[in-house]
Amino acid sequence: MPKYVIERVIPGAGKFSAEELKAISQKSCAVLGTMGPQIQWLHSYVTDDKVYCLYIAANEQLVREHAAQGGFPANSVAEVLETIDPGTAE
Repeated sequence: MPKYVIERVIPGAGKFSAEELKAISQKSCAVLGTMGPQIQWLHSYVTDDKVYCLYIAANEQLVREHAAQGGFPANSVAEVLETIDPGTAE
């Protein structure tokens, strides 16, 4: 299945407490639980005012539906076409 990077603009995200991050994660997982195996959250990176999430999903619409059901912004959704790392340079 394709991978997607989701950019979520959430002012102050970097100042969320551990409890707030846990609640957001629980909400996301609860929504995913109702959507079936065609979408999976891998992990997210929290920065000052944005959260970048990596998902595996059958299509972009599922990613956007997850965001809508969870009440999360999905300011940008982009399919990952390739992955590179330092080993790519060898």
